[in-house]
This record gives sequence, C-alpha cells and structure tokens, in this order.
Amino acid sequence: MKAVLCKTLDGPQSLTICELPDPEPGPREVVVRVTAAALNFFDTLITRGKYQNKPELPFSPVGEIAGVVARIGAGVEGLVPGQRVACHLGWGGARELVVVKPEQCVPIPDGVSDAAAAGVAITYGTAIHGLRDRGGLAPSETIAVLGASGGAGLAAVEIARLMGARVIAVASSPEKLAVAKAHGAEILVDYAAGDLKEMLRAATGGKGVDVVYDCVGGPYAEPALRAIAPRGRYLVVGFAAGEIPKLPLNLVMLKDCDVRGVLWGRFVKTEPKAHRANMEQVLAWIADGVLKPRIHGSYPMADIIEALGILDRREAVGKVVLVP
Repeated sequence: MKAVLCKTLDGPQSLTICELPDPEPGPREVVVRVTAAALNFFDTLITRGKYQNKPELPFSPVGEIAGVVARIGAGVEGLVPGQRVACHLGWGGARELVVVKPEQCVPIPDGVSDAAAAGVAITYGTAIHGLRDRGGLAPSETIAVLGASGGAGLAAVEIARLMGARVIAVASSPEKLAVAKAHGAEILVDYAAGDLKEMLRAATGGKGVDVVYDCVGGPYAEPALRAIAPRGRYLVVGFAAGEIPKLPLNLVMLKDCDVRGVLWGRFVKTEPKAHRANMEQVLAWIADGVLKPRIHGSYPMADIIEALGILDRREAVGKVVLVP
C-alpha cells in the first residue's frame, strides 16, 4: 500500500510517499480501506513537532478518514467487510489502508458522501462537544464564533444554528464572512472593521455575547472576553493565530463568567459512548440534509504537500480532503 510518511519534523514540505506492506488485523482490530482523508490545521503543526501529540518518527499525518471495512480480526462484532465507516485516528490516516479498533468506527448513513463523512469527526465533533457538553448553549442565546470560515469555525456556526442559537460570525474578510452567512450566521463581524469588543457589544445591543467559541486565540482573545455577557462561557478551542493568549483573570471575575477548555481528543478517549452519540447525531443531520459540510477541495494523496499548504496559508474555506 501507499502511505505518506513524516520522517523529519521539517513541516509538510518534508513529507514523502512510500510503499509499505498491507497491514493485517489483529484480535479486535479492523482494516479500513481509506476512500477519503480529511486534513486539519493541526496536521501542519504535528509535522513540525509543534502539536501537543508528538508521535514517534516516522508516522503518517491525518487524523480522520472515511472508508470501507476491508478485513476484520477475531472478536470483532457489529462490523462486516464492505461496510462504510468514518473513523477518528489522532494521526496515521494518510495511507491506503489503516488499522483501527471497532469502537473508532461509526457507520456512515446512506446519502452521506465519503468526503463529508471523513471531515466530521474533529471539526463537527469538537463543535457539538464544545457547544453542547462544555458550553451548554441554549436556544435563543447569542454565540460569537472567532475564525468562522475555517473548518472548525464553520462547523460551530452550523451546529449552533441547529441548536437554535443566534450566531455572530467573526472572520478576516468579506468573502469569508459571506461563506459563514451562507452556513447560518446572522451577524457578520470583520476583524479589520474596528474594535472587536465594541463590534460584538454593538451586535448584541450592549448585552454582550453569551458564548464565545474561539478557534483563533492570539490578539483577538482578550477583546472577545471583554465583550462577553455576565455568566457567559468563553470556550477555548484552538490557536490558529499561532499565539497562545494570556487572559487577565480579573476580567473573568468582573464578568462573572467562565473560561472553559474544549479538549475533544480527551473527551473521545474518556467518554467514547458520548462521543459516538454525538457523531451519530452529526451524520444524521447530514443525511437529513439540514447540515451540509463545505468541502474546500479534494486532492490526490500525492498532492498532500500542496493541500497542507492551503491550511498553512489560512486559505481554506471548509475542509480540505485527500482522495487516495
């Protein structure tokens, strides 16, 4: 089989495609033939050794796939060869065949494409976990999504809309904001148009936002926190801006608000049944046509360096997908 390997921590440019033996499943293992592999911003970090997970070299990047069950090992129940499944891996998905545990596999409903299914685990999984489990987002509440046009941000916009919230999309250009609007955002805020705190407060009539979903960090974190409503929830999701901000804790006290981390990877490991229920809900929304994940583009596995460059340059609007 073909596999993309990271042999040095020199970034996406150092990735190479190699031939490896086809894997065999062990007891309670499943071999999945990959039909689509979704890229995420963290793939640019993990290939530089700058992500919190640091797999031993050499490794394959890409943390989420869709595919077809090819072979099953002894003791596997509930899965059969030929069945379509979506899987979250952490890393290791940039190859033609992957070995996974049965509990990592979620059946893909009819009517959901492989490209769409491949890209739901991390972005939509993080969004539904962050908004439902960590944020306690209620219908009629107002949420500001920072970085609203990227994969993680768009997922939060869509999930928040389905949960009945009023969505404020915050992004860096009119073009990106137009995409967020098409996916359910009601109010659009351009970082460059003025002071973020004042724009968010104006958008809520001075009340402040009930929930901040921050995929960006950097210089936008503190002004967003200053715009939060009393008893609001500030959800720390990621740091696409590159800088990890330091928040003045006196603001948390004065606002009588919460700052909550959203570590989806830990949730998947410690609460697998809850994660699976979240994934089944997301895939059901897609099958019903009320959730329509945006695909920025699909690329052959051989073009992974070009595809990761789109994420590195912050050009992605939706998911970037590899097709073996």
